[in-house]
Amino acid sequence: MTDLSSQKFPQFGDLRQALAQYTVGIAFLALVLLNLLITPNFASMNTISVNLTQVCTIVIVAVGMTFVIASGGIDLSVGSTMAIAGALAPLIFTGAFLGITDPFLGVVVAIVLPLVVGGCLGLFNGFLITHYNIQPIVATLVLFVTGRGIAQVLTNGSLQVFNRPDFQFIALARLWGIPVQVFIMLAVVFLGAFLLRKTLFGRYLLASGGNAAAAKMVGINVRWVRLVAYAICGVLSALAGLIVVARNGASDANLVGLGIELDAIAAAAIGGTLLTGGRATILGTFLGACVIQLVRYTLLANGVPDSAALVFKAVIIILAVRIQRKHVN
Repeated sequence: MTDLSSQKFPQFGDLRQALAQYTVGIAFLALVLLNLLITPNFASMNTISVNLTQVCTIVIVAVGMTFVIASGGIDLSVGSTMAIAGALAPLIFTGAFLGITDPFLGVVVAIVLPLVVGGCLGLFNGFLITHYNIQPIVATLVLFVTGRGIAQVLTNGSLQVFNRPDFQFIALARLWGIPVQVFIMLAVVFLGAFLLRKTLFGRYLLASGGNAAAAKMVGINVRWVRLVAYAICGVLSALAGLIVVARNGASDANLVGLGIELDAIAAAAIGGTLLTGGRATILGTFLGACVIQLVRYTLLANGVPDSAALVFKAVIIILAVRIQRKHVN
């Protein structure tokens, strides 16, 4: 006869901890199943392609934001960085800026230079934080305000419309029927996860965000780690800006990246990254961004106004933070 007293059964606390760890995955699957039941043509390739396309830029920016949050910071300037990158690219490949007349060289520079500028803007944020001890939310608010103004000055406040397939391939080209930007997004997720989990920098980053004083005591250069984190965020924000303008065939300094900082922070929080730093997951951030996109799509596809998505997003963030606190405690 089996002795039931000797067997180990899952305790309520263990179940709660497991649910907290996999909440974002459960939410994603629940949204998929819900849409399969109530949303017409949800499983069609067109619908899948639309959702993947719309979530790409959120994921790319959110991965950068995850590195910053893991270091114990925050970056409110990602949308402005996107606007600057999106403003620079058309100016470069049209020859209006730098005077490059060779089409191929113009496109190469139009992709590379905005990424470099994005990295420099990230370093600027990191420099204010690490060398002047300015709070991250205040330091990045500087570029949040001035960055979009810089983009508007670059474009004279006008819409830049273009038709350059050699540049727009990063957003419009397809490989095996899948948009190239999806492969770019997946590459960013893979490289971000590898950098965070499999490298010395990743370990230093989590240590710096978890306890900066202890990290310094064991010889970690916390300043350098945070500078790199903000530089990564800047580069990825610029990449997202390039994809947005390439997809739209136009650059609008007033709209590119507008409000994306909230989606990026929400994706990281929903995915399980601690907003206080020290713990992060790139896969969770990816799923968190997908949850945000699916919530919005579900509401729109079923006749609910887009403004309602903001309310649902706020509720999701509150629940995610609440679950995080319980998991940590």
